[in-house]
Amino acid sequence: MKLKNSKLKECPFLLFIPFLIFYVILILIFAQTANYGDENRYLKYATNLIHGFYSPAGSFLDLGNGPGYPLIITPFVALQLPLIWIKLTNAVFYYFSIVLLFKSLIRIVSFNSALIISVIWALYPNTFEELPYVLPEVFASSLIPLLMFSLISAFNEDKAKKTYNYKYIIVSGLTFGYLALTKPIFGYVLLFMIGGATLLWLITKRNENFQKSFFVLAIAFIITIPWLTYTYHMTGKVLYWSSFGGNNLYWMSSPYENEYGDWSPYPFSYNEIQQVDGTLEKVKSLHQKDFEQIFKSKEAQELYIKNGKVYGNPYTGVIQDDTLKQIAYRNIMAYPFNFIENCISNAGRMIFNYPSAYTLQKPSTLKRLPVNGTILVFAAFSFVITLLNWKKILFPLRFLLFFALLYFGGSLLGSAGPRMFTVIVPILLFWIAYVFQRSIKVKVKFQQPWSK
Repeated sequence: MKLKNSKLKECPFLLFIPFLIFYVILILIFAQTANYGDENRYLKYATNLIHGFYSPAGSFLDLGNGPGYPLIITPFVALQLPLIWIKLTNAVFYYFSIVLLFKSLIRIVSFNSALIISVIWALYPNTFEELPYVLPEVFASSLIPLLMFSLISAFNEDKAKKTYNYKYIIVSGLTFGYLALTKPIFGYVLLFMIGGATLLWLITKRNENFQKSFFVLAIAFIITIPWLTYTYHMTGKVLYWSSFGGNNLYWMSSPYENEYGDWSPYPFSYNEIQQVDGTLEKVKSLHQKDFEQIFKSKEAQELYIKNGKVYGNPYTGVIQDDTLKQIAYRNIMAYPFNFIENCISNAGRMIFNYPSAYTLQKPSTLKRLPVNGTILVFAAFSFVITLLNWKKILFPLRFLLFFALLYFGGSLLGSAGPRMFTVIVPILLFWIAYVFQRSIKVKVKFQQPWSK
């Protein structure tokens, strides 16, 4: 058995190949021919890149997401390949994430534990929901295990030779930076961690771990400089990651009864809001006036309205972002407890897809309870053990825990859903496996019954 395990350790790509085949089949069965939701936005960005720009200037400015994922799908769009080919890349990304998670786990836990945790990730139901779509979450979920693997290697220096694995420091930085380009929330995580690592490096008299952390984060930030330079050129704003932040924060600040911070599209329409009867009228009565303020700004008047006619889309870009942030700030100051309640509800939506405003109860919500509920319980146990043994915890794992905590906490401030939680599940599984390997011993067979 040991020989067999040794061979499997050396060829995890072969070990998990059945999952790749399984994912391809799922995508071929469930992929839709029509574009769905945010798919159009990423395809549009890819098309723009082919024509030499990312966002039109002026009244059509749209900087909702960074170029990380659009750059990945641009070759497919340029070659005019059928959409199914882009969707099939999700199978490859998911497959690689399993392999990289296993390769990370095998360095800290037993073969059996690494295999079980990897299979749990391979069968994680939330990821299945994203597989058939041209969306960045599956790709981002593959970058997380790559970051995990490279960090473990980067911090595993050869003490005898007193050398560092500099190539893995570089890979870690490149991966983190590309995550920030793929999902803007990681850009804010990056900024917080750079500040923290720099401060800790100075306080601890240049501790080697914090020094390497600083190098990883510095490389990550360098990767994002072209994007931040571009957004500064387009908006005049420094460290501007996305123009969607104001929209998400606005919905989270909603002070109205029976609203829980979940996002609604604008302009409001029956085609977009398919919930309980009367939802459209209710949402319009509460929020229409706020969105109309976007038109009333001086910048909007200059950019969008000429000779009494409207040009462009005033509901995208910096004007919308700034206006909605101002309204959100007023709401939060006036109703702070409502905002806190909405943040708690947001955590529920990320983990269990509940609660949602104006939405009928659905049995499908129950499917998230067993898996995510179990992860949540094990994470709570691991949290206590981690606090009691903080200095003994593997340093790259501490790095990843801060990374995941900042990501989750930042996501609570903007309207989020289950696919945002899915991205950090590999970190949670890695953390749980590490803690249980060192603190719990489980026996599946009963001991001999006691007798006189």
